Amino acid sequence: MINMLLQDGAQDAADALTTEEPVEKTLSIIDLLVTGGVSGMVIIGVLFVLLFVAIYIYFERLFAIKAASKIDSNFMNQIRDNVSNGNIEAAKILCAQTNSPVARLTAKGISRIGNPLEDINTAIENSGRLEVYKLEKNVSVLATIAGAAPMIGFLGTVIGMVMAFHTLATSSGQAEMGTLAEGIYTAMTTTVAGLIVGIVAYMGYNHLVVRTDKVVHSMEANAVDFLDLLNEPI
Repeated sequence: MINMLLQDGAQDAADALTTEEPVEKTLSIIDLLVTGGVSGMVIIGVLFVLLFVAIYIYFERLFAIKAASKIDSNFMNQIRDNVSNGNIEAAKILCAQTNSPVARLTAKGISRIGNPLEDINTAIENSGRLEVYKLEKNVSVLATIAGAAPMIGFLGTVIGMVMAFHTLATSSGQAEMGTLAEGIYTAMTTTVAGLIVGIVAYMGYNHLVVRTDKVVHSMEANAVDFLDLLNEPI
């Protein structure tokens, strides 16, 4: 009888242990950022600034490129009609009223009418380089942020781990593992933040490059059409 009671008690204790749910310790992002120490908070702050700069440059360039890509599909037809009829001034006015890289390249070519085609082509190419430079303004900053942000995050992680092991060394090996682990995973947050900023900047940079290439292709196509217009027999 005593054995049965002992067995029942042991079984009840085992059931209580198995049914008891483990308490999960939650950790918010704010806690990670705040408990990262002075160095961790400084690096996180730098990464936030880089993220803000990357987002600002992306949208500013996106709107500028989008505006540059807008052009009336009938623009070159009107230029063709004016140039063919010898109405050069009307063609210049039309280019001045159209605020786009294609119109500015065409205006540069119209201003050189009467010169050899090679000179006109050179003038259009030089003007095209200036237009491409305007389109790519500050885009290289995104590439720099895409490469620098993860490295800054890694720097924060290394600093955090150095500080954690310094604590272990100065405590003669008596530091609690919980304290070391907390310092290490807090330091790892800088790597996560750096990778997030780098990925955002990298994707934004590539998208702007693709959009810029489309505008450049449109500029080249219209420049060829204009040169073909000048090469047509009268």
